[in-house]
Amino acid sequence: MMYGVDNSKNNDPDNQPKSFHSKGLFLWLAAIALAIALVMANSGEIKQNPTLSSVDDLISAAQDDLIKNASIQSDPKGGEEWYVIRGAVRNPDHEYDESTPPSLPFVVKGRVTESEYKELRSLLSGHGKKLVEEPSSTLWTDLLFSLLPFMLIIGLLYFLFVRQLRMAGKGALNFGKSKAKLLTRENEKIVFADVAGCDEAKEEVAEIVDFLKDPKRFRKIGGKIPKGVLMVGPPGTGKTLLAKAVAGEADVPFFSISGSDFVEMFVGVGAARVRDMFEQGRKSAPCLIFIDEIDAVGRQRGAGLGGGNDEREQTLNSLLVEMDGFDGHEGVIIIAATNRPDVLDNALLRPGRFDRQVVIDLPDLEGREAILKVHAKKIKLCEDVDLSSLARASAGFSGADLANLLNEGALIAARRRKKVVERIDLDDAREKISFGRERRRVMDDEDRKIIAYHEAGHAIIQAVVDDGLLPIHKVTIIPRGQSLGSTMFTPKKDILNHSKRRVLNQICCAMGGRAAEEIEIGDVTSGAAGDIRMATNIARSMVCDWGMSDLGMISFGDKQDQVFLGKELSRAQNYSEETAQKIDLAIKQVIDDQFQRAKQILEDNITALHTSAEALLEHETIEGKHIHEILDKGRITSPIIKSTPITPKEKEVDEVEPTKEPEEDTSGLAGSEPAGAPA
Repeated sequence: MMYGVDNSKNNDPDNQPKSFHSKGLFLWLAAIALAIALVMANSGEIKQNPTLSSVDDLISAAQDDLIKNASIQSDPKGGEEWYVIRGAVRNPDHEYDESTPPSLPFVVKGRVTESEYKELRSLLSGHGKKLVEEPSSTLWTDLLFSLLPFMLIIGLLYFLFVRQLRMAGKGALNFGKSKAKLLTRENEKIVFADVAGCDEAKEEVAEIVDFLKDPKRFRKIGGKIPKGVLMVGPPGTGKTLLAKAVAGEADVPFFSISGSDFVEMFVGVGAARVRDMFEQGRKSAPCLIFIDEIDAVGRQRGAGLGGGNDEREQTLNSLLVEMDGFDGHEGVIIIAATNRPDVLDNALLRPGRFDRQVVIDLPDLEGREAILKVHAKKIKLCEDVDLSSLARASAGFSGADLANLLNEGALIAARRRKKVVERIDLDDAREKISFGRERRRVMDDEDRKIIAYHEAGHAIIQAVVDDGLLPIHKVTIIPRGQSLGSTMFTPKKDILNHSKRRVLNQICCAMGGRAAEEIEIGDVTSGAAGDIRMATNIARSMVCDWGMSDLGMISFGDKQDQVFLGKELSRAQNYSEETAQKIDLAIKQVIDDQFQRAKQILEDNITALHTSAEALLEHETIEGKHIHEILDKGRITSPIIKSTPITPKEKEVDEVEPTKEPEEDTSGLAGSEPAGAPA
């Protein structure tokens, strides 16, 4: 669905300055400083002079007056009477080469007895020499320098791994925690006024909000609040949007979670998360918990190929117990949404757990108009746009489809450099959503002729047999989506029932493309594959499900269910082989009769067929009124209006789009559905 966007930079969290993490920066700077200190400490160690390798060599050099200065320090790590002597010794090479340094540093480590120590003091004292006696290093200093590298490594590991895991919330202690999010009131909230097209569903959930606001009014006469509400409906009908409206209207805490958040590879984690979620709810009671796509965790137990799933079944068992088990919990109301109620476990659907099942179906005419008015508030529409006629032409659209329709119309108008959205922009957007975008591909004259006669056959037959329910909207030989051509229809009202006369007209119209090919070309092509498939499905439903054949009002066969939906792998055929042959013959008879009927209609209107095909070859797209003008007057009398091309650049993009094989086409030449109501 579309939501308004606030352009104010002050209220947009994305435009707010990011917080400065001084603690993390300090840790990084401290680690770098310690590393530099270690390097400097190691690099500051003076290399040992090869001419002074022992204490005896040092005493001999002092006796020869070669020592310029020295410092002596006791080193407890070497043992008793162990000393480190540092200083500078005269460089003998300096007398011959003045470019060399006058003195060289030295370091002597070794045992110095008391007599040797006194001798060094006497030799290195006086005559400008100086022996500096430094205190010995302490145990804490040595311990610090010994443990510092290990402390640095441990600190880095803690910072890089443990701290990051805690920040991500992936610690071992959080593994079984619920992922339910508490809705904040800071964001722009949605209320019931923003939801249209499902008034009955709004009344059902609004009653829960009224109970939470004034529970005494219901309890006075003994009423209890429902423990659970299950919202069921096709995708895009507004189940999640209605839950957001409940969150916006209710003055109690609102938690939201997806059914897939309970599913993990480890058995027992999902059940632990369910228990933790209800524990959070009890602490905030009364509260609402919204579970989106509950079929991910609530499917039937012990069904399907290979038995059940242990993790999912344990999670479902925990959910069943928490909702209505031995220890009932008051004040936690569950609102769940799914588009597959047939796969849910029966224990989950019983009263006491989900007391109400709210069906949110596709909106009717009034509902579509109300939805368009809600979303049209944010779009600049031209005065010629009639939302009621647009709602009438968009039968079968869901709320999400209608929001997308207005958005696509706004995008098309913007690409055409318009300041407002006009009616033709919305019509182009509806055709794009229903039948696909135009693809300007290069075709030779033979292919264009085949497509033109194929679509003209559909159009002529529909114009003749239609009783006003499915008038022709447009006929085109421009490829759209996966089809090479399209014959579009706009239902005048929502089709709720299928009469035998109308479904036979649909089959007859589907056979019009193949019949036109035989009449004009004398051959058949694979372009009618989709038409044949659709006609076969309708004829099979007439015979096996609707009782519209000579076999009587009997239902033959059960539809096969898929394994992954939690149903049985297969079901036994409940009729004999002789009956199966009769069913096949009845289906074939229906299709053959309508094919001969389509062929007869085209032969009776052969001039209109040629004129319509020639108009398609010349203009590529004509409207439904032009087909009726050809049938009534023999020619097109009203002007043909062509859509404004968007940009040359987009045409180039269309030409390089990959195309599909004709056998896969689902409309137009490759099988356009005569009852082309967008769904």
